[in-house]
Amino acid sequence: MQLLRLVWALTAAAVCFLLLLLIHNQILREGHLAAGTCEIVTLDRDSSQPRRTIARQTARCACRKGQIAGTTRARPACVDVRIVWSRQWCEMTPCLDDEGCDLLVYQSGWTCTQPGGRVKTTTVS
Repeated sequence: MQLLRLVWALTAAAVCFLLLLLIHNQILREGHLAAGTCEIVTLDRDSSQPRRTIARQTARCACRKGQIAGTTRARPACVDVRIVWSRQWCEMTPCLDDEGCDLLVYQSGWTCTQPGGRVKTTTVS
């Protein structure tokens, strides 16, 4: 009789554990980001002007303490909050490896210059 109770108790505990595991996995799939990661939520491109494309993206980040959403190697990333406070944008390495980074006037953004001369400008609002 006690063996039967023990088996029932272990079965109930296993079922509860599996239910908790399924609920946890469902919550993670529904949009919770891991700490220190970002994802692009929206990306809009406007090519109505000749030789110019205006792109606007919105990212969602789950940054750790002391970090804030930024850009690293042309992708959304969590960066040190000090970079944003000081507006030294090139310190977060926003450009790709083969591109050069320069600050805009009044530190309102940065430019990434490719070896062929093409320039990508990012402004911060």
